Amino acid sequence: MKWYLKVLRNYVNFSGRARRKEYWMFMLFNFIISIPLIAIETMADLDEWLTTLYSLLIFLPSFAVLVRRLHDTGRSGWWVLISLVPLVGAIVLLVFACLDSEDGQNKWGPNPKY
Repeated sequence: MKWYLKVLRNYVNFSGRARRKEYWMFMLFNFIISIPLIAIETMADLDEWLTTLYSLLIFLPSFAVLVRRLHDTGRSGWWVLISLVPLVGAIVLLVFACLDSEDGQNKWGPNPKY
């Protein structure tokens, strides 16, 4: 939970680096929160306004942590634009998010692992 809250506190911080654990724990908690929201909407026969609202609230923190994750692998945040390429872009971003951190310091700051 601390990783989720850490990302929410840094929701407009597009500089620096985010380690794999920070990124994937944030994504895991997003998934865990989304499942009950979808279940509530389905059981109550509601429109999808709960998940839409949650998605809108979490969009900027998700974007910022992805950019910081790319920085951690030694790539510019502009690589996010590759997601505009259907299917291939999402696969490339997934691979980049799974890669290990660059050792030592890079131009976006010190390695957050140490």
